[in-house]
Amino acid sequence: MSGWAKKRFWKETTVAAVEGGFGVFLDGRAVKTPAKAALVVPTEAMAQAMAAEWDAQDGEIDPNAMPVTRSANAAIDKVAIQHAEVADMLAEYGGSDLLCYRATSPEALIARQAEAWDPLLDWAAEIFGARLKPVAGVMFEAQDPAALAALSQEVHRFDNFELAAFHDLVGISGSLIIGFAATRDLQEIEALWKLSRIDEIWQEEQWGRDEDAALEAEKKFQAFENAYRFFKLSNS
Repeated sequence: MSGWAKKRFWKETTVAAVEGGFGVFLDGRAVKTPAKAALVVPTEAMAQAMAAEWDAQDGEIDPNAMPVTRSANAAIDKVAIQHAEVADMLAEYGGSDLLCYRATSPEALIARQAEAWDPLLDWAAEIFGARLKPVAGVMFEAQDPAALAALSQEVHRFDNFELAAFHDLVGISGSLIIGFAATRDLQEIEALWKLSRIDEIWQEEQWGRDEDAALEAEKKFQAFENAYRFFKLSNS
């Protein structure tokens, strides 16, 4: 966002239909991406969400307070020009998915992981025909190539805006399957986030809460939730 003005210079923020979708206008001037591309998004709901972010700026513009606009920029300036490469990179998470690497002890943690994660693996097998197998320990173990190919095919189905959101859902959670579960509303987004943090929650229960770690986790959850919202806006 280095190309953006540093201070608010406009009075009115509006949304209008444009060729290819919807755009945001500041005193009638179309907002562009940092790479100077047209900031055109697929749904009016997404454009309205961006307009609300711009309208909320007062004085110094804070890009960190504009998650929808930032994700739209990423979809246009980054994902659109390398869609296949981004999809391939995300699909690779299936080969080392968080849900597949299980603790070897204690028994209570092993059981908790199985109770939380096995249903997600079963769901992926049913919905995508992709059975990923859990393994004990952290040593890499190859997954079924056919399962990985099926998951990769699903990732490549996403459009640029969906893939930008999916990038964060997967990257933040460490799980391709949790990312898919979020896009399909398998569970509430906070519940899915907690499923990605089984190990961290266990450690907190054993050793107590670390405030710095808790603050970092909250920031990650906010980003995870923002990604989910952006995915939904791309289809609203």
